[in-house]
Amino acid sequence: MDTEASLGSLPYVPKTGRPVPEAEPELVEQWRSGGGELVELLSQVRERFGGIAAFRLGPAPTVLVTDPQAVQHVLARHPERYVKRSHRARVLIGDGVLAATGEAWKRQRRLLQSQFTGTGMRRYEQRITEAARTTTGRWGGYARTGQTLDVGQEMRRFALDAIWRALTGHPLDDGTERELAAVAAVATALPTLPADVTDAQDAVAADLARIDAVARRAIEAARSGAAGPDGPGLLHVLTDAATERPEYTDQLIRDELVTLLVAGHETTATTLTWLYQLLDQHPAAREQALAAGGEGSAGRRQAIQALVHETLRLYPSAWILPRHATEDDTLAGYAVEAGTDLLICPYLTHRDPELWPDPEHFDPRRFITPDGRPAHPGAYFPFGIGPRACLGLQFALRESTVLLEHLLPVHTPAFYSTPTKAVYGITVRPDGPTPATLVSPLT
Repeated sequence: MDTEASLGSLPYVPKTGRPVPEAEPELVEQWRSGGGELVELLSQVRERFGGIAAFRLGPAPTVLVTDPQAVQHVLARHPERYVKRSHRARVLIGDGVLAATGEAWKRQRRLLQSQFTGTGMRRYEQRITEAARTTTGRWGGYARTGQTLDVGQEMRRFALDAIWRALTGHPLDDGTERELAAVAAVATALPTLPADVTDAQDAVAADLARIDAVARRAIEAARSGAAGPDGPGLLHVLTDAATERPEYTDQLIRDELVTLLVAGHETTATTLTWLYQLLDQHPAAREQALAAGGEGSAGRRQAIQALVHETLRLYPSAWILPRHATEDDTLAGYAVEAGTDLLICPYLTHRDPELWPDPEHFDPRRFITPDGRPAHPGAYFPFGIGPRACLGLQFALRESTVLLEHLLPVHTPAFYSTPTKAVYGITVRPDGPTPATLVSPLT
C-alpha cells in the first residue's frame, strides 16, 4: 500500500535525504567557454554523477533527473510537488492547456481529453488518412518529375494539414498554410526570446498578428455553425463549450487552437523528418517493416509503429521537461528543497546504456521483441508520463503511422546530405534544410 497516498488529507511531512551530488563549477565553465548545446553539459553531468545530479548556471542549483524511478516519482506519482512554471511558450499559446495550471488546467484538459480517445480518435483518423493521401499524391508528382523536395517541409505540410482538418473539418489551403508558417516561426524562436513575456511578444509581434488573424477567422466560422466538408472539428467543441462555460472566451479558444496547432504538427513533423533520415542510414529497417505483413495487416502496422517509437526514443518529442519543487521532498534518497528547479530529460534517459543496450544504434526491433525495451514506465516517455503527459499522444502516433503506411511502400527519399547536428529547442530538430529526391523502389 502506498503509505503517502493512504494519509489522505493529512499534511505532507517532508522526509530527509542525503545531498544531491553536484557538478563542480569548472565543468560548467568549461562547457560555457566551448559554446556547446545545453544537452552536452547535461550529458556530462549525468555521465559523471548519475541519474540525479545538480549543476549551477546561476546562484541556485538545478537538479537534472534521468533515473527512471525518479522520473516516475516527479511526473506521475507526485506531480503536485513538482509543477510547471510560466514559460516562454505563453508568448505563443497564452493560457492554452499546455501552459495552464491548477483548476483551469484540469477543466481544459477534461474537455479535450475525450476528443483524443475512443470515438473522438476514430472520427479524426479518416481526416488524417485524407491528409496522408494528399501527401502521397504530391510525392507521386515529385517522383515523376525528379523534383527536389525538402523532407522536413513536407512533413510539416502533412502534419499541419492533418491537425487543421481535425480542428476545422477543412483541408489546408495554400493561403492558410502560408499564414500558419508564422506558428513554426514563433515556436522556433521561443528559446532565444527575452524572458519577459511582454518583451518577447514585441519581438515576434508580426508573426503573432498573422496567427491571431487565422485563429479569429476560424473561430468565427465555427461559431457560425459552418462545418467543413469533413464535418465539425475540435474547434466546434471549443466554441460549443463557450455557450455553457463563460471561461471559454474568444481569447482562451484562440489559445487552445494555437496550442493544438503547435502540439499537433510541430512534434509529428520533426519525428517524421528524423525517421526518414534514420531510414536513409538504415535502409534494411524499411525493408523489414514492409516484410512484416501485407498492406493493412497488423504485422506491418506493428512494424511501422516500432519505427516511430525507436525514432522517438532517439529524438523524443519533448527532449526536456522543466519542473519546480513546491515543497521539500525526498527523491530516490536525495533531499530536494522547496524552490528547487529540476530538468527531467527524456533524451538522456532514452540513451542510457544501463537501460538500453547499444543506445545510439537505431534498432526498431526493441519495440517488437518482448524483452527489447525496459519495462519501467520512466525509461521511455517521449510524450511525458503522468497527468501532464501529452493528451494528443494517440493523435500524434496515428498521424505518423498512417502517413508511413501510405508512403513507405511507394516512395523513399534519397537525401543529398544528412544533417549531423541537432538543434535543441522546444523539439530536437535537424539543423537546416533536408533536401532529397524520391525513388520508387520495387517491393
